[in-house]
Amino acid sequence: MSFESQLKNFLNDFEKLIVLGVGNELKCDDGVGPYIIKRLQEQIVEDKDRFLFIDAQTVPENFTGKIKKEKPSHLIIVDACLMGGKPGDMKIVDKNDFANIGISTHSMSLSFFVKYLEQDTDFGIIFVGIEPESMDYADKPTEKVEDAANEFINILKGNII
Repeated sequence: MSFESQLKNFLNDFEKLIVLGVGNELKCDDGVGPYIIKRLQEQIVEDKDRFLFIDAQTVPENFTGKIKKEKPSHLIIVDACLMGGKPGDMKIVDKNDFANIGISTHSMSLSFFVKYLEQDTDFGIIFVGIEPESMDYADKPTEKVEDAANEFINILKGNII
């Protein structure tokens, strides 16, 4: 099943969506999560009843209370992710496969973060990983990763607007 089909299926019955961008903007492609959130905030007028975009930087755990308080039906976590693919490859990673992939710079394991969020809540969670090309110090993603980020944004917008 294609990435687009998987995302469409996930969002099929969403009532309230939170997109959480994770990453370090100072480390080139690791900043793809925050890059996506900034573009979504520029391109979509937030409708707090339907969707919310959170730039979590490298501390997604700081937003667990906000996420639980907002009571989303769906949560998408977006981050650079070492999956052994080509730069810019996008993949929906099952929460049970987190242990098998290299999630970059974050202080709290995203698998632990998801397990914590799932306590006492009932919403769908997916993780969108984008294969980085460079994690060196730079203030924006490489061209391939930026193209992938923009493709993700367009697919998402097509399914939520």
